[in-house]
Amino acid sequence: MKYINGLIFLLCSSALAIGQDYWQQRVDYRMEIDFDVSTHQYDGKQVITYTNNSPDTIRKAYYHLYFNAFQPGSMMDSRSRNISDPDRRVRDRIFNLQEDEIGYIKVNSLSQDDKPLNYAEEGTILIVKLAEPILPGNSTRFTMEWNAQVPVQIRRSGRNNTEGIAYSMAQWYPKLAEYDEDGWHPNPYIGREFYGVWGDFDVKIMIDKDYTIGGSGYLQNPEEIGHGYTNEDVKPKAKKGKLTWHFKAPEVHDFMWAADPDYKHVRYQMDNGPELHFFYQEGDNTRDWALLPEQTAKAFALMNQLFGKYPYEQFSVVQGGDGGMEYPMSTLITGERRLGSLVGVTVHEFIHSWYQGVLGTNESLHSWMDEGFTEYAGNIIIDQLFNGGKSNNPHSGNYRGYYRNVLAENEQPMTLHADHYQNNTAYSRNAYSKGCVYLHQLSYVIGQQNLLIGMRRYFNEWKFKHPEPEDFLRIMERVSDMELDWYNEHFVNSTNTIDYAIDTVYESEGKTVISLRKNGQMMMPVDLFIEGEDGSANVHYIPLRIMRGEKENEYLEANYQVEEDWIWTNPVYNLYSDLSMEEIKSITIDPTGRMADISPGDNRWTRE
Repeated sequence: MKYINGLIFLLCSSALAIGQDYWQQRVDYRMEIDFDVSTHQYDGKQVITYTNNSPDTIRKAYYHLYFNAFQPGSMMDSRSRNISDPDRRVRDRIFNLQEDEIGYIKVNSLSQDDKPLNYAEEGTILIVKLAEPILPGNSTRFTMEWNAQVPVQIRRSGRNNTEGIAYSMAQWYPKLAEYDEDGWHPNPYIGREFYGVWGDFDVKIMIDKDYTIGGSGYLQNPEEIGHGYTNEDVKPKAKKGKLTWHFKAPEVHDFMWAADPDYKHVRYQMDNGPELHFFYQEGDNTRDWALLPEQTAKAFALMNQLFGKYPYEQFSVVQGGDGGMEYPMSTLITGERRLGSLVGVTVHEFIHSWYQGVLGTNESLHSWMDEGFTEYAGNIIIDQLFNGGKSNNPHSGNYRGYYRNVLAENEQPMTLHADHYQNNTAYSRNAYSKGCVYLHQLSYVIGQQNLLIGMRRYFNEWKFKHPEPEDFLRIMERVSDMELDWYNEHFVNSTNTIDYAIDTVYESEGKTVISLRKNGQMMMPVDLFIEGEDGSANVHYIPLRIMRGEKENEYLEANYQVEEDWIWTNPVYNLYSDLSMEEIKSITIDPTGRMADISPGDNRWTRE
């Protein structure tokens, strides 16, 4: 039996139009900061041009002040000290920070079109009362001055991480919150995910001349900077011991940078792809870092081919942070790893450029659409790189994670906000494991070929927008010509589980009767594989009536037969095989293992 498990992709035009009533806000940033490495503090100036593309009149605004999370008594601190399974990187570390170790962003002035504004700080959120409402279709200008202190590195951003990187500057600036059809999203920073507004960033960073910077955006003045950004040996032109680095990042929803005096900077130009930049400290695994660019380029090429083309001309892999975290055009990763681990974390983080950086899902609310989709694509890419794509199920680890969560009675619906899960394990196994299973299992429902076609169409249709679960599902419905609302209703919106069983097998009037039972709450179509004693392969495909459609045959070397629909309200389905019981060697529900059946022990029958 041959199952189509390869990465088959058919190019198809994206004919699905976004509704004419779709809108999204826009914000363009101009920022300048003056950084003092002796105090780990900096002064900032920011001018934002905000365009209200919504049909609403806006009378207030919110900013994220992420660094304020790194103070004793903050919501992040409280959550970490009270949750049942705290993140080992955080625990009580924030609670024990000293004054010169905490993080903060202090707003000194804020105006709207030169009119001073009233504002109030509540932890990591700045609440702003506007001087003038922003009417639909209009723009306004916010001007801000602030000063900040970089916290000791604890979670994602900060100074002096465990590997000795000086500055990981993520979530470092006052960031305007997103406003969409659900209103403002001023969610406090407790340690999870993000949601941002697209725009252009123009950022100038003045810092000690000995530091090299890497991160988001294109450097505008490489001839003044040097530091490996030009092919020539350029001597930096420093004023008063500092250099001003000028970056522009077009059409992004965040901006990250990192700085260290000991960074080695390597550039690698892909064929038909972006220029890759690598920033790392040389050490025991310098040889592994030297091999990373070629492996990263191979992985990028596979992603471009299979899931949609990366739209920027640059991507930077930067040693820093506390593990791995994605940002537009860049990622922070810890670097003291062997090659396999370096490639693995780099692949996972740069794939976020597709499912968060370019698609811009509200990952705070739909974290599985980012983490789970990234896991799915990453498993495929890693399997291609290191195993030639030969794995029967490269997602098996994610299935195991999902099953463990179910069996531990720790599962919660995937519709929860990322910060609202009862514990970290429930979040991670929903976002990463179940999110990945969601896609691979969907390939069981609509066919692997349709899934991959739909994934690319989804990327091309929704890039630089903010897709939600129903937007993804509508594309899969059009690709497959099936109705799929039931799939999200059960697998996303609830904790209903799948449990099918081969109940009884007996002979009647010369035929074998195979009685199947649905024990779980969630319905699914059934691929039933019958192996004959003569080595024959027979697949009986039982669609769900509620799907109003059928997938194409994926079992190319089997005798394939489409059976009568299973009406999901019926707990039992009897299938009649022309083979006698003596001619049947075994019967298996879902021979490909894509259906996430929580009790697979009763999915196979073998004639004794």
